[in-house]
This record gives sequence, C-alpha cells and structure tokens, in this order.
Amino acid sequence: MQILLNGKNKIIFLLLFFIWASSSFAQEGSLIKSKKSELGKIKDQISALENTFNLKTAKERESYEALDNYNHQSFLLHRLINSLVNEEQKKEEEILGTENDIQKLGKEIQSLKENYSKYVVAIYKRGTINEWASVLDSKTFEQAILRYKYLKKFSDQRVKDISELKSKKEELIAEKSNLEKERADKELLAEQKQAEQDNLNQKKIERSKILNSIRHDKAALKTEIAAKRNAERKITGLIAKLIEEAEKRREEAALIRSRSKNNNVATKVINKKSLNENLDTYDIDLSTAGFSSFSALKGRLNWPVERGKIVKQFGENRNVKLNTVTLNYGIDIKTVSEEDVRAVADGVISAIDWIPGYGSVIIITHKGDFRTVYSHLSNIFVKEGDRVKLGTIIGKVGESLEGNILHFEIWNSRNKQNPEVWLARK
Repeated sequence: MQILLNGKNKIIFLLLFFIWASSSFAQEGSLIKSKKSELGKIKDQISALENTFNLKTAKERESYEALDNYNHQSFLLHRLINSLVNEEQKKEEEILGTENDIQKLGKEIQSLKENYSKYVVAIYKRGTINEWASVLDSKTFEQAILRYKYLKKFSDQRVKDISELKSKKEELIAEKSNLEKERADKELLAEQKQAEQDNLNQKKIERSKILNSIRHDKAALKTEIAAKRNAERKITGLIAKLIEEAEKRREEAALIRSRSKNNNVATKVINKKSLNENLDTYDIDLSTAGFSSFSALKGRLNWPVERGKIVKQFGENRNVKLNTVTLNYGIDIKTVSEEDVRAVADGVISAIDWIPGYGSVIIITHKGDFRTVYSHLSNIFVKEGDRVKLGTIIGKVGESLEGNILHFEIWNSRNKQNPEVWLARK
C-alpha cells in the first residue's frame, strides 16, 4: 500500500532519517575504535599476569597457581596472535584491492593517452584551419550548424579528456602511496605477530617445566580438582547467559517487527534503528537457521577428537590417588599431544573464554537449543560469531596435570546430557 506524506510529515521523516543515519555512522566509528583498543587490552592483561608471576617466590613459581597463570597468559597470547593474523589477512585483501585499482587506473590512463594521441595526429595532418574551413565550405546553413556542433563537441571532449587524464594521474599517485603504506602496515603486523609467537613459545617452555615439577604433587592435584568444580559452575553460568541472551534477542526482534507492521514510514525508520541497536547489544548472531538437526545425531555423533579414550565418565568419578569423588558434567577424553579438536555438528561459536581449572573453553550453539563445550585447549582457531560445519577444526588439545585431556560436554537448554549416549561407538 502506497503511503502519502504531506509537507509536515516529510520534514519529520527527513529529520528522523538524518538522525538515524548520523547514529549509524557514529556506531560504525565506535566499532572501529573498539577494535583498535582490543589488542591493547589483551596486552595489558598479559602484562598484569606477568607482574603477578614475577612477584612470586621461587617456591611459589612451582605451584598450580603459577601453572594456571601461564595457562592464562598462553590463552591471551593465542588470542592476540589470532587477532594479528586476522588483521594481516584484512591488510592483504586491502593490498590486493589497491593493486587492482592501480592496474585499472593504468589501463584508463593508457586509453586516454591513445585517444589524445589520435587527436594530435589528426591536427598534424589536417590542421585546425581545415576544420573551420569545412564549416565555411558547407553547402547549406543547416550543414554548417551541424558541422559546428560536431567540432564543438569534439573540442569539449578533448578538454574533458585532458582534465580526466590529469585527474587519473593524480589518483594513481595517491593509490601508489596508499599501497606503500598498506605494505608497510602489513610488514609491521607480521613483525608483531612473530614477536608474540616467540613470546608464546618461550611461555610454553616455562609452563612445561612447572607442569613436570608438580605433575605428581597431590596438593596441586587437589587444587586442580577444586578449580574444576568452580569451572563447572562458571560453564553452567555461561550456558544460562547464552540462553537468556538468545531468548531476549528473539523476543525483542519479534516485538519490534510486530509494532512496525502497521506503522507509517517515519515510524518504521525509528523502529528499524531500534531493532539494530537492540541486536547490536549482543556480540554475535546466535541464529541456528540453516543448520542441520542436532537431535537427529543422537547415538551417531562424531567424536570431537579422532584418537582418544574416555578416562572420566559423565556423573560421579572416584580419584584413586586422593580417594575423593567428583561430579563430572561431561566426559574427559585422553588423547595425544596437540590433537585436533573438531566441531561435532553444524553450529555457531557463541563463547570463547578462559576458566581456571578448564583453561581455554569454546561453546558452540547448535540447532534445537543444543550446545557443546570443549575445554583444556592449547590453541583456538575460531572466533566468536564464526559459523562452523561438522568436522571443522576449532582448536588443539592442551596438557593438564593428568595428561592431554579434552573435557567435552553436551547441553540441551539448561539440561546436561551424557555425551556417551550421543557419541557414535568406536
């Protein structure tokens, strides 16, 4: 149905549109600024952890707390390196785009030069007098007018070509200068990435020394078990938060869309702005539209690692060394060092965090309000918001006091599932 706007409504509509547009540009600027400060915040966190470790005594540096400190630093360094890799890839895309622009400009300049060259040759052969002579030699007045118009158009085009040639040359110089800057930026990013990689490699060596020195320490093992209990509570909290955010997002989107159905154009602009603002309060899109069914995979779900055996089952587990009983919300799979960890089904990376006791943690949201949790990772290859397919490598298995262990959980809404019931039999 066509909506008619009177003069007053037109003014209101234009004002609302400009307000919305200005807000959109402001949000974009804020996002760029936020991205730039992210790397600085990560570096500050690493520095704080390093300072905390340096204040410890020699004995304290061989403890579970010190190991935990190194694990946290490693998580942040991996995150920093991954961010630099993403920035480097973006910069490479910009360089390729600029190189294409330069090539295109070169072709345009060459075409303009050739056209102008043809004009110069024509003038040399015939001369400008002959051009005007052709007007004077016209048999009729109408023919003279047509020839005059043609000559004027031809002359105007030559002036335009010269101006465009000059403009294109200036644009080419600017693009070449921009290309040099982009290449310098990429080189700097590569140097920063290598420096952080060297730092991470050194941290791994130091972490390995601490791990070997406390591997059979019962006190450290008890501390790790206590940390895992707290970690389970934090994962439960993360799952609950993801569910609440997804529900709130769906409700707000549905409410705003229903309100905008019968409203006029001006109100629709504001409602669209409100919808975007509300959706932007969430970091990622949790929509599972287009994913294959998760519930249909029960009993034949792919394992998150190709090699490994379950060393801690779902539910209660007894520790023989400490003679204690712990509750496991998932399963622990013992595997080889640096084994690939894969997404067990289509989903969206909805949370990446570091939790004492479980270290680096990834949560993937699947169709039907299912979520899978992957913990004890040494490296992470994805970022929040990535949509992954079944079998996508999301990280590597890390090493804890008990060896190379992947902790794996399955949740349906707020209900914990026994992964052994879901996983395919080996």
